[in-house]
Amino acid sequence: MPIEDHKLVNEFPEFKDDIHQLKMDDAHFRKLYDEYNHLTKEVEKIEQEITPAPTMEEEKLKKQRLQLKDTIQGYIKASKLAAEKA
Repeated sequence: MPIEDHKLVNEFPEFKDDIHQLKMDDAHFRKLYDEYNHLTKEVEKIEQEITPAPTMEEEKLKKQRLQLKDTIQGYIKASKLAAEKA
């Protein structure tokens, strides 16, 4: 089974420009972005069997990534809304 590419720009292609701009201008977003990428790399290492880990650990990391993805999506939408009101 091929491993999916979970980069944020692939997860949210409609927000590609917003993600780039927030990475450049918003330190908090950059921290969330970096944390998401770190979790994604850890999951990929487990999936590719580079890093051995029990299934429970892999599932825990995937859940953390999903929660962070939801947080990031909310952050992007809130920043877009704030920019539209400004």
